[in-house]
Amino acid sequence: MKHFISLTDLTLKDFREIFQLTEELRNNPQRFNQVLGGKFIGLLFEKPSLRTRVSFEVGINQLGGKAIYLSSQEVQLGKRESIGDVAKTLSKYLQGVILRTFSHQSILEFAKNSQILVINGLTDLLHPVQVLSDFYTIYKRKKDLKAIKICFVGDGNNVCNSLILGSAKLGLNLWVASPLGFEPDKDVIKKALQIVKKTRAKIRILNNPELAVKSADVLYTDVWTSMGKEEERTWRREVFEEFRVDKDLLRLAKKNCLVMHCLPAQRGEEISSEILDSKNSIVFEQAENRLYVQKALLAWLFRR
Repeated sequence: MKHFISLTDLTLKDFREIFQLTEELRNNPQRFNQVLGGKFIGLLFEKPSLRTRVSFEVGINQLGGKAIYLSSQEVQLGKRESIGDVAKTLSKYLQGVILRTFSHQSILEFAKNSQILVINGLTDLLHPVQVLSDFYTIYKRKKDLKAIKICFVGDGNNVCNSLILGSAKLGLNLWVASPLGFEPDKDVIKKALQIVKKTRAKIRILNNPELAVKSADVLYTDVWTSMGKEEERTWRREVFEEFRVDKDLLRLAKKNCLVMHCLPAQRGEEISSEILDSKNSIVFEQAENRLYVQKALLAWLFRR
C-alpha cells in the first residue's frame, strides 16, 4: 500500500497524473461522484483546522465516501493508548485516515502499523497536501513551472520544507529567505540536495529577503508563529520584521508576481493587508484549489 506522507513519495509521472486528474475532476465532477463509494475515511486531527478539515470532508462526500472526524480529545495519540494500537484498530473500521499531528514521528509510526491508506494532512515537519495543491495553482497560472523563479520568505516551517522537497522533485527554481536560526530543516535540505543531482533543480537558502525576492515570479509566505508556538509570537515579530511581504518587498519581484499564502494569515505581520488583497494575490484561489487537488489525490490513491 502506498501512503502519502511526503511529496518525495511521488514521481514526476505521479505529479502529472494527479494534476491531469484534477482537471478532469473539475470539468466533469459527476463522473467521479462514486470513486469513494462505500469507503469511510477518518480525519484524525491533533491540531484544529479550517481549510484542511472542510476541504477534505467536502471532497470525500463529493466522491461518494463518508468522512468521520476524530479530535485529539477523542483519540489522544500515544497517551491513552499507543499510536500503533490506534492505527491497528482504525484499520479494522476505515479504508483510510488523514492525519494532522504535531509530531512527524507520529505519522510515521501510524503508517508503519496501518493496514489502510494514510495521508499526511500536516505535521510539524511537512505539509504535502498544501504544497501539492500550491504547485497545481502555480501551474494553472504559469504553465511552465521550470521557467519561473519561486521565492518563499519567512519561517522555515512545514510548508517551506514541503516546498523544498517538491521543488527538488519537480526540478524547479526555488529561493528561500529566512532569518538566521529559522532556516528550513537540515535533514530536508540534505534530502533535497540529493534529489537535485538527478532533477537539476535549483534550491537556494538565504538570510536576505531582498536578494531572494529579486525578479521572482511567485512570492510565497506563511505565518511567523506556527500553531503550538504562540508564546514565542512577541519576540518572533522582532526577528522577522525585515521578512514582511509588503509593497516595498514586492516591488523587487516581477511586476506580475503572484503572491501566495496558505492561510490563516496574520495581517500586518508576515504580509500586509494591502498585498494580501492586491491583484497579485491568489491566496483564495489557493484555498479553493485545495478541494480539487485533494479530491484528485484521493481518487488517484484509491485507484492504485
